[in-house]
Amino acid sequence: MAKRQVFYSFHFDNDVMRVQQIRNIGAIEDNKPVSANDWEKVKKGGDEAIKKWIADNMDYRSCVVVLVGEETANRKWVKYEIKKAWGDRKGLLGIYIHNLKDPRTGKCNKGANPFDQFTLDGNALSSIVKCYNPDSNDAYNDIKKNLEDWIEEAIAIRNKY
Repeated sequence: MAKRQVFYSFHFDNDVMRVQQIRNIGAIEDNKPVSANDWEKVKKGGDEAIKKWIADNMDYRSCVVVLVGEETANRKWVKYEIKKAWGDRKGLLGIYIHNLKDPRTGKCNKGANPFDQFTLDGNALSSIVKCYNPDSNDAYNDIKKNLEDWIEEAIAIRNKY
């Protein structure tokens, strides 16, 4: 199976170290990580610059993977990316990352399912889009083992709607 290209959506400040672990799995091709300095430059351009950056980086990706930390579901731009991904007919899934250890802060609390906030035909998007909760004892290896299959399943699910 060819490697899929994905866009990762996450709360940068809280979860960048956890996200880096997932990027390092190497099972898929992803958008290149943005440095804190580059992200600050994008943000200085205002909402339209952020939307352009998201569009440019999400373009040509087959799936958007929301990496769900403690505060991810409440983040403005994560919500925007979820809405855009669904509207652009991208595969969409979530993975809880609270059990991945951040070298600075350790593990964090499990966050809310970000797909609960969206509705489709009167039902929560979370009834369609899966949000995986990896094994708490070995979250990294659970994600590594299943990531490609989860992405393929998300693309197949999106193609049905």
